Amino acid sequence: RNRPEGKVLETVGVFEAPKQHGKYETGQLFLHSVFGYRGIVLFPWQARLYDRDVASSVTEKSENAAGHGSKEVKGKTHTYYQVLIDARDCPHISQRSQTEAVTFLANHDDSRALYAIPGLDYVSHEDILPYSSTDQVPIQHELFERFLMYDQTKVPPFVARDTLCAWQEKNHPWLELSDVHRETTENIRVTVIPFYMGMREAQNSHVYWWRYCIRLENLDSEVVQLRERHWRIFSLSGTLETVRGRGVVGREPVLSKEQPAFQYSSHVSLQASSGHMWGTFRFERPDGSHFDVRIPPFSLESNKDEKTPPSGLHW
Repeated sequence: RNRPEGKVLETVGVFEAPKQHGKYETGQLFLHSVFGYRGIVLFPWQARLYDRDVASSVTEKSENAAGHGSKEVKGKTHTYYQVLIDARDCPHISQRSQTEAVTFLANHDDSRALYAIPGLDYVSHEDILPYSSTDQVPIQHELFERFLMYDQTKVPPFVARDTLCAWQEKNHPWLELSDVHRETTENIRVTVIPFYMGMREAQNSHVYWWRYCIRLENLDSEVVQLRERHWRIFSLSGTLETVRGRGVVGREPVLSKEQPAFQYSSHVSLQASSGHMWGTFRFERPDGSHFDVRIPPFSLESNKDEKTPPSGLHW
């Protein structure tokens, strides 16, 4: 769509039938069904999906005066994937989705550095449009040939190297995706994925850090624009913080039929080992009217076992 002058289309592979059952294996090539980039599966995760849309239809009658936040939502197991994004596609999706959304704290006692790994993403099973290719290096990414090798006897023909297995084993505590929260308001679906990043000591106190990834999807044909965010952040230490601001990550994205989704990551810290967050996004319609979209409440939990983030970008 809107191909620049002088550019031609090239065949990158042959589509395969999406899997209705089971999961995709390491080495599966795919196109992202929402953002359109080329990618390859590194490994799957089993996550707990808390879908408030499903819960609301079941529990609406029993909802009490405390409001929608009081509904009990049961988690359902769902498959997500850690994937590599083709570096050639990153510039084309950077306005719709961050391509450095995987971050972690540096493992140095005297450092507060925050590292980002470019070209890594988390995708749901439904995001994957699988395809096959005869190209032995179909994805351009600095980690592709370190993590995967071509084996024509296998299906898919890209298999994990020992370095990928070791990397996954060493770093799974900060990569592992455990909970996914989803809710739709007026055809705008909000998906939140929180990650615990570790604890830091600061001025004789402990500070706990989380990353959260948010995807906004317009399920309608009407064009809307995100204008404001309103967060409530509760800490087990007893504090309740309110955060208001324009847009998200310095942007006020437009969600249209042609570009229906926007995805970004941010970070939050608490003085306690757990808490939770909820809030709203304010959207504007073409006629100037506004409406609020609920952000599903999600827990911020520090894992009981002490996690040691990686010491740097050394593979």
